[in-house]
Amino acid sequence: MSTDTSTDTTAQSATDAEPVDAVIVGAGFTGLSAALELALQGRSVRVIEREEKAGGLAASFDIGDGKRLERFYHHWFSSDEEMIRLCERLGISHLLEAHETRTGIYYANSVYRLSAPLDVLRFAPLPLRDRIRLGLLALRAQRVKHWRELESLTAREWLVSLGGRRVYDVVWRPLLEGKFGKHADQVGATWMWTKLHLRGGSRTRSGKETLYYIKGGSEALLSALQQRLESLGVDIRTGMPVEAVHTDGASVSGVTAAGVFHPAPQVLITTAPRLAAGLLDGADHPAIPELQRRWSAVDYLGNVCLVLENNRRLSDTYWLNVNDPGFPYVGVIEHTNLDRPERYDGNHVVYLSKYLPTDAELYRMSDEEVFEYSLPHIRRMFPGFERSWVQRYHVWRAEHAQPVITPHYTRTMPEVESRVQGLYLAGMAQVFPEDRGTNYAVRDGRRAGRLIADRLSAAASARSSRV
Repeated sequence: MSTDTSTDTTAQSATDAEPVDAVIVGAGFTGLSAALELALQGRSVRVIEREEKAGGLAASFDIGDGKRLERFYHHWFSSDEEMIRLCERLGISHLLEAHETRTGIYYANSVYRLSAPLDVLRFAPLPLRDRIRLGLLALRAQRVKHWRELESLTAREWLVSLGGRRVYDVVWRPLLEGKFGKHADQVGATWMWTKLHLRGGSRTRSGKETLYYIKGGSEALLSALQQRLESLGVDIRTGMPVEAVHTDGASVSGVTAAGVFHPAPQVLITTAPRLAAGLLDGADHPAIPELQRRWSAVDYLGNVCLVLENNRRLSDTYWLNVNDPGFPYVGVIEHTNLDRPERYDGNHVVYLSKYLPTDAELYRMSDEEVFEYSLPHIRRMFPGFERSWVQRYHVWRAEHAQPVITPHYTRTMPEVESRVQGLYLAGMAQVFPEDRGTNYAVRDGRRAGRLIADRLSAAASARSSRV
């Protein structure tokens, strides 16, 4: 994303857009949820998005006959109350569907079911004693009542203390290395604790996991949300990259997007912090240098997601964690073992996901190279698989897909309200102690929207008292 180094006076002299109370940079669930909160309080809002479609990482693409499919896999846990509440507010709760799912682990060229407590006892790669330790690990994790008890520990230290070295080496270390690569030993215990809590909260009494998906996917929710926002007068502009955030030396004055200046006393940025820092180049405020340093300190990994539309299914497992360092993906998610294949012309949709640095070879391959490279690995995992099964394939990349959560992350995590008056940052780097997810995007978007509305009200009261 380019930056604008022109002075603020020059930018404002070329004002082309109507002023609004707040400009929101980014039309993912965080930005749209913030816009909804502001609009419901009668504030004028403009949302500016560089992509042609709203949705961010939850955006969808066309697979023919008017059907849409998410670029990256999504589901909700029963604890994802913000998403469930948003569906209720938009009148689409009837589209929510609960599904009991099967999960597993791919280890040493075999798939092992891990959907219920008895599955853990049958997990042959571990001796019986360690299987029991693995089963008790989640229960021990539940005894941790607050994430601050773990903030000084790495995930490795904590998991070894709960289940022992062998359980860690077989089950957890490959997952952490597959997800975070060179950062695996630096990942904080709080990140893993959150994952275990989410999994535990979504299981039935029998141990089976229940997940939620919305009929029509995230596209159905985004469509309903956009319609509501437009009915409230929110101005959503897509296909328009934001180039710079401007200040007048004391506070935010607006943003420049696609060469047009958009005046606003409040600006919320919902991009990755490092991208947000680049938008401040040339802004005139004494807090900018430190703000840029802090925002640039959060490490991220990118993601490559290979999406297959197959004419038959690979397995009956929805979520398959990969504990094999020779397999290029950390997860194989067979979406149509959650949602019905009939909704995708009878095809079976599979996501193969890999988190990695954006300079990694897999990230830099062409779409065709990614597909060809992946085929023999898929065949090794599923020996009956044939190339002819694949009706279509798609490759999606996200440059900023996963923040790296380290011990004492609260010392690094950017604050929502910056020291520049009227400037805010909200995104997945700040959902801590929870991990990335649409539920927390909605939650934090709502919080940011309410905060901005409060600041606007306070400013109006101050002006009134001076009159």
